[in-house]
Amino acid sequence: MTAAAHDDADVIVVGAGPAGAGAAYWCASAGLDVLLLEKSAFPRDKICGDGLTPRAVSELVRMGVPIREQDGWIRNVGLRVIGGGHRIELPWPELSSYPSYGLARARTTFDQTLAEHARAAGAKLSERTSVTGPVLDERTGRVVGVRARPVDDAGRRAGDEVEYRAPVVIDAGGVSARLATSVGRVKRDDRPMGVAVRTYFRTPRHDDPWMESHLELWDGEPGRSHLMPGYGWIFSLGDGTANVGLGSVSSTAAATKVDYKDLFARWMAHAPAEWEFTPEHQVGPVRGAALPMGFNRGPMYADGLLLAGDSAGMVSPFNGEGIAYGLQAGRVAADAISQALTRGSAAGRERALATYQQRMREDLGGYYTLGRLFVRIIEHPQVMRLCTRYGLPRPLLMKFVLKLLSDCYEPRGGDTVDRVIAGLARMAPAA
Repeated sequence: MTAAAHDDADVIVVGAGPAGAGAAYWCASAGLDVLLLEKSAFPRDKICGDGLTPRAVSELVRMGVPIREQDGWIRNVGLRVIGGGHRIELPWPELSSYPSYGLARARTTFDQTLAEHARAAGAKLSERTSVTGPVLDERTGRVVGVRARPVDDAGRRAGDEVEYRAPVVIDAGGVSARLATSVGRVKRDDRPMGVAVRTYFRTPRHDDPWMESHLELWDGEPGRSHLMPGYGWIFSLGDGTANVGLGSVSSTAAATKVDYKDLFARWMAHAPAEWEFTPEHQVGPVRGAALPMGFNRGPMYADGLLLAGDSAGMVSPFNGEGIAYGLQAGRVAADAISQALTRGSAAGRERALATYQQRMREDLGGYYTLGRLFVRIIEHPQVMRLCTRYGLPRPLLMKFVLKLLSDCYEPRGGDTVDRVIAGLARMAPAA
């Protein structure tokens, strides 16, 4: 089945972040007519740590995105972990499945690069286009398009509402998932939810080849408060600045009472002076965002609408990363859609589209289940204290932790650590 004569595209993608741009790129590369709708204008910001693990890098390599230093990237060699009086450096593992390096780049240019890459593949990119709701088939209730209107740089209405139609729509619109919510796909409150805040500093640390993680976040003054489940980060961008932020996680979607911006300010007040993490060197405000985790919204496909990236809660409960999984979701979604649009019957099309959720759950469901258990454990301050004080000095344990938390292990084969993690992920129910 292909687009009907009255359709505007084979597939409409809402949101040009990593998941949306990735889906648009792969769909366009498969020869489909793609309409990519983005409510902002590029370049635009996104609350993120700006660091990419080797798993995310491998997705960029698949897409053919240029990742040289002259293209605006800085490579990192691994993770430096600080906590409990310890400081250790953990190189990214040497694997056949993923490269042995990560990348960093500000989201203001990263997302634009992906969107332009999708456009170069043939996707039609429409910026300053705010999607206001779905278009439903009156008979079946199936999503057959979207309503949208042009907006200005401030998000204000700048024209009349129009309809765009396509056999398949992808909601890659982020944590708010307005399109998915409008058709009744509410988030699950029993899944982890993270909160992150970050800003940028001009700093001598801008070219540090290590991603740095600080495991001791106190919800008050150290020694008179609780150790929080989360970490602070310093990700160098190689352009004179570093992305500095912190994130914490809860095992449920219940709101916390922590003032994260105040927590960040207290962390910065104790930073070494030579780092220059001071107001006069700060670039932009401290901004925060929610991180939906562990497949917290679904189904990932039903009635013509697929969910990808943050709209489906594809952030890892282990480390708060969403870029790798958004890119993966875009690739898998495009494959399912390409297959579906060649089928000769509605039933055949639906079977092909249903493989999207099946494949994502098979690959990530068990891992995310382990992540939910991990969050429940580290929510206990005494556990976090024991982990930072006694776990960090143990090299084999930390090798296991790095591969587990970064999702960088050989899914088949590899060393003993890889086989243990892969076995645990397979045994864990993909709920």
